[in-house]
Amino acid sequence: MQILRWVLKVLLICSILQVFPLSLAQTTSQAPAVCSEADKAALLGFKAKILKDTTDSLSSWIGRDCCGGDWEGVQCNPTGRVTTLALQRPERDSSLYMKGTLSPSLGSLQFLEVLVISGMKLITGPIPENFSNLTRLTQLVLEDNSLEGNIPSGFGRLSLLQTLSLAGNRFMGPVPPSLGNLRNLVLINFGRNSLTGPIPSSFQSLLRLQSFDLSFNLLSGFIPEFVGQFRNITYIDLSNNHLSGHLPISMFSLVTLSDLSLSHNQLTGIIPDQIGNLKSLTSLSLSSNKFIGHIPASISRLQNLWSLNLSRNGFSDPLPVISSRGIPSLLSIDLSFNNLSLGTVPDWIMHRQLSDVNLAGCKLKGTLPKFTRPDSMSSIDLSNNFLTGSISTFFTNMTSLQKLKLSNNQLKFDLSELVVPDGISSIDLHSNQVFGSLSSILNNRTSSFLEVIDVSNNLISGTMPEFTEGLSLKVLNIGSNKIAGQVPSSISNLIELERLDISRNQIAGTIPTSLGQLVKLEWLDLSINRLTGKIPTSLLGIHGMRHASFRANRLCGEIPQGRPYNIFPASAYAHNLCLCGKPMPPCRGKK
Repeated sequence: MQILRWVLKVLLICSILQVFPLSLAQTTSQAPAVCSEADKAALLGFKAKILKDTTDSLSSWIGRDCCGGDWEGVQCNPTGRVTTLALQRPERDSSLYMKGTLSPSLGSLQFLEVLVISGMKLITGPIPENFSNLTRLTQLVLEDNSLEGNIPSGFGRLSLLQTLSLAGNRFMGPVPPSLGNLRNLVLINFGRNSLTGPIPSSFQSLLRLQSFDLSFNLLSGFIPEFVGQFRNITYIDLSNNHLSGHLPISMFSLVTLSDLSLSHNQLTGIIPDQIGNLKSLTSLSLSSNKFIGHIPASISRLQNLWSLNLSRNGFSDPLPVISSRGIPSLLSIDLSFNNLSLGTVPDWIMHRQLSDVNLAGCKLKGTLPKFTRPDSMSSIDLSNNFLTGSISTFFTNMTSLQKLKLSNNQLKFDLSELVVPDGISSIDLHSNQVFGSLSSILNNRTSSFLEVIDVSNNLISGTMPEFTEGLSLKVLNIGSNKIAGQVPSSISNLIELERLDISRNQIAGTIPTSLGQLVKLEWLDLSINRLTGKIPTSLLGIHGMRHASFRANRLCGEIPQGRPYNIFPASAYAHNLCLCGKPMPPCRGKK
C-alpha cells in the first residue's frame, strides 16, 4: 500500500507540473530563433560548475545555438531567451548523478519560467542568493540533490511561483516566513531535510495550495488552525517531525483532502468525530503519536478510505462497530500497538477483502483467525499477541500473500506443516514454540522467492540444510534454537545475504572459508555455539560488515588483522579457547 500511496503522490505532482516534461528526454524549441549570448553564457557557467555528469545530459550542450533543440533540457521563447531548464535523472537508473555546485550564473536567466534540477544526488552547496532574481519562475524544483544551507528568504519575491520543491536535500534552519508572499503556490515540498522551528504563520496566505509536504524534518510547535483555510488541498504530509498539541478542528472541514499523514510526531488528544467529514480521504496515517481515547465510529463514513494507520498510539477499547457498508474501499488497516484488548479479530475486519492487516500487540487470543477473503491478502502481522495452536490450515487460499509475521505468540507446530503460498518473500515466526527441521522451509517450491526468514527463539532441531543456487535470502535468523551439525560450505550460494544469525545453537566444526563470498553481508552473529578452528581470513573481503560476533565458541588462533575485524570490540571475540591479536591480547611470541 505504501507503493500505491507514492504513486498517487507522483500523479498529483505530475498533474500540477503538466506545463513541462520532467524528464531527460530531448526538448525542442518552439521557434528557430538563435539563443541570446547572455543566456548561453549563463548555461555554460552552470555546466562549468558540474565536475562530473554521468547522466551525459550536458554533453549535448555544444555548438553556437542553445535554442536549436539540441541542448538537452533547454527550451526558449520565440525571441531566443531561455524559458525552461529541466534536468532530471531518469528514474530507471538510480546510479546516474551530477557532481558539482549550482552556478550563480543561472540567476541571470531573466526570462526563465521553469527550473528543474532534480535527482542529481551530488550537487552540493547552497542555493545562490541571486536565484531570488528569477521573478518569472512558475516552477522551481531542486529535489534529491545534496544542497545545503538555509532556504533563501529572497524566494519570497518569486510571486509567480506555483510549484516549489526542495525535497531530499540537506537544508537547515527555519522555513522562511517570506514564503507566505507566494500566493500563487499550488505545491510546496520541503520533505526530507533538516528544517527547524514552527510552520510559519504567514503560510495562512497560501490559499491555493493543493499539496503541502514538510515531512521528515525537525519542525516543532503546533499544527496551525489556518490549515482549515486550504480549501483546495488534496495532500498534506507533516509526518516525521516534532509537532505537538491537538489536531486543529478546522482541518476536518477540508472536504477535498485525499491524503493526510501526521505520523511520527508528538501529537496528543483524541480524534474528533468530525473526521467523518473528510469525504474525499483515501489515506489516513496518524501512527506513532500520543493519541488517546476511542477510535470514532464516524470513520465509517469515509467512503473512499483505502488505507488506515492508527498504530503506536494510546487508543483504547471498544473499537467502533462498523457495518459491512462502512469504509467500503478499505484495503489496508494497521491498529497495532495501542491499548486495545481485542480478544478476537473484529468481524468488520475479518470479513473484508483486505490486502494488508496489522493487529500486532492487540491482545488477540485463541487460534489463528480464518479470514473470509484470504485470496486478497498480501501482508499479515499478528505478532505480539497470545495466539495458540497450529498453522496448518491458516494459508488456505492465501494465493497473494507476500509477508507473514506471527512472532511473539504461543504457536506450536512442526515446520513441516508450513506449506506457504508461492511467491511469499518474508516469514517471521520468531519467539513461538515451533519445532522440526529447518529444511522444511528451504526445500519447497517457494524458497526461491524468500528474502527474509526469522525462526529464532524456537525449538527447531536437526542440522543446517544445504543451500542450493538461486536463493534470494537477504535475512536468515535461526538463532536460539537446538540446531546442531556444521555450517555448510554451500552457504556461499546465499549471495544476496545481508544478515546471518545462527547464535545460541549447538553448531560445531569450523567456520567455512566460503562465508567470505557473501560480500553483501552486514550483520554476522555466530556466538554461543561450539565452533572450532580459526576465524577465516576470507572474511576480510566483506567490506560492508557493520556487526560481527564470534563470542563464546571454541575458536583459536590469531584474529585476522584489517577490516572488518579491527572495527569490532574485544567482546565480539571473548570467551573462546585461545583467540589472540587485536583487539584481544597479543599472540604468544608477538608484541
